[in-house]
Amino acid sequence: MRRTGSTLVRRARWRSLLFLFPSLLGTLVFFALPCGVVAYYALVSRPVDGAFAGLSNFAALLRNRAFLVGLKNTAILCGGAVGLGLPLSLGLALLLERNLPGKSLLRTAFLSPMLVPTVSVVLVWEVLFHQNGAVNAALETLGTGGIDWFHTGWGRWMVLLLYLWKNIGFHTLLFAAALAAVPRELLDMAALDGAGRVRRFCTVKLPFLAPTALFVVMLTLVSAMKLFREVWLLTGSYPYDYLYLLQHFMNNTFLSMDYPKLSAAALTLAGLMCAVVGLLFWLEDRAGRDLEHG
Repeated sequence: MRRTGSTLVRRARWRSLLFLFPSLLGTLVFFALPCGVVAYYALVSRPVDGAFAGLSNFAALLRNRAFLVGLKNTAILCGGAVGLGLPLSLGLALLLERNLPGKSLLRTAFLSPMLVPTVSVVLVWEVLFHQNGAVNAALETLGTGGIDWFHTGWGRWMVLLLYLWKNIGFHTLLFAAALAAVPRELLDMAALDGAGRVRRFCTVKLPFLAPTALFVVMLTLVSAMKLFREVWLLTGSYPYDYLYLLQHFMNNTFLSMDYPKLSAAALTLAGLMCAVVGLLFWLEDRAGRDLEHG
C-alpha cells in the first residue's frame, strides 16, 4: 500500500510538472533570459567584445542630463497623478455614497472616458490646447494673450488633466465598492459612541480602505508611466524639457543602439519601482496590523 501510494504521488508530481512545463518555458524564454541579457549589457562597455565595465554605465547614467530630466519629469507626473487622483477619486466615492439622484448615470459617466481611444483623447486635447486652439481663441476673445500650453510649464498640468479625466472614474468606482464593504455595525457603534462623520471616516472607514488605496496607487503609477503615449502623440520624440520622460530617453537611446546605457537605465528604473512598491506594501501591512489590533 505504501509503495502504491508513493508511486501515485510521484506520478502526480510528474503530471503536474508536465502541465507546468509550457508556462515555465515561456517564463524562462520571455522573462528570465531577457532580464539576464539586460543585466549583462548593463555591466559591459560594448556588447560586441563584452569588455567588463562594472558600474561605470550606472555612474555615467547619473551624469547624463537627458536621463535626469526624464527621471525628474516622470517622478513629477507620477507624484502628481497619485497626489491628485487619490483624494479626488476618494472624494467622489464618498459623494456617491450619499443618496444622490441619478447615481447610476454618474457611475456610467465615470467609466465612459475609459472607452475612448487614446488617439481620440489626444486629438481633443490638441483641438482645445493647441497654440491656435479653442482655449487660446477664448482667451484672446477675453482680451488675454494665448498660452503655448505644451511648450511651457503648463504642459505637465495639461497631461495630468488628461490622465485624471481618463482614469479617475474607474478609481472612484473601486473606492465606492470598498466603502460599500465596510461593516455597517461598526459605523453604527461609532455613531452611538458619539463619533461624528469625520471621526467615523478616520477610525472606521479609512483602515478598511487601505488595501483598495494601495491597489489604486499601484494602478495610478502604472498608468502614469504609460503617459508617454499621450505625450509622444502630442509633442513627438523630442518634446520641451517639461514633458521629456524616461520613455523618451529609452526610445532615443535604443534608436542610437547604445545598449549598455539603455540596460543601465532599465535596471535603475526597475529598482526604483521595486522600492516604491515595497514601501507601499509595507505601509499597507502596517495599516492592516493597526486594523487587527484596533
